[in-house]
Amino acid sequence: MIEVPLTWQLAKMGLSIGMVLGLGTIAVRASPRVAGLLAGYPLGTSLALFFIGLELSPGFAIQSAVHTLAGFTASMALGAGYLATGRQPGIKGVLSGVAGGLLAWLAVSSVLAQFSFTRVTGTLVTLVAIAAFSWLFRTIPDVKSPASRAFSWPALAARAALATLIIFIITRLAHWLPPAWAGTLAAFPVTMLPFLLILHLSNGPQPVATVIKHYPMGLGSLLSYTLCVSYTYSTLGLLWGTLAGFVTATLWLLGWMQFTAWYQRRSA
Repeated sequence: MIEVPLTWQLAKMGLSIGMVLGLGTIAVRASPRVAGLLAGYPLGTSLALFFIGLELSPGFAIQSAVHTLAGFTASMALGAGYLATGRQPGIKGVLSGVAGGLLAWLAVSSVLAQFSFTRVTGTLVTLVAIAAFSWLFRTIPDVKSPASRAFSWPALAARAALATLIIFIITRLAHWLPPAWAGTLAAFPVTMLPFLLILHLSNGPQPVATVIKHYPMGLGSLLSYTLCVSYTYSTLGLLWGTLAGFVTATLWLLGWMQFTAWYQRRSA
């Protein structure tokens, strides 16, 4: 197994904590709908694919990214599993939700890992899943939680620590796994899952359900990012390819939020 320099490990930790704290500060102050969309912003995936490329090779990261495109389906399955099993308030609801979510993620991931995806087929699988899960979640009511209860620095610090731990686990496992599984792991909802746990403990299961409801539509930015880096890693390199991916994901997210706001005004 390739020995990873200490400086890379420190950079991984610093970037993970900084990105989660930055976006988390915005997300917990926003409505659950916006938080659900932001949960699909490519923080965890970008870090996982970047360090997979840095520690192994850009070519391995490109192969993994192709499977990441389909792996987002497993992330939505995790949300559905959490929604189905984490309906009680408090720590009991959190533990049952995590257990149900991880079981659903593992089951779908195991199926996805059996197939050899291309950029087209991987994207199509997730697009179909987005439509299916959005339809399944359509009746979930939008519940707004008080920002004062959801926001606290200890909660954000705990979220950042958990997300950082997941990033380290994913990038370490990538040294042992084929690109299909490494790519599926890179699609794991690194930033969403810790956010759900904190929101559940502070506000109960209803706001969590609202975040999960809007998570599938937020995956457009993740798909945009992953498609972009699957091309730009080989042409621009890891750093500039990552920046190009973030630009693409941000443009998609801003465009989608503008479209949904316009549609709601038109419907009203």
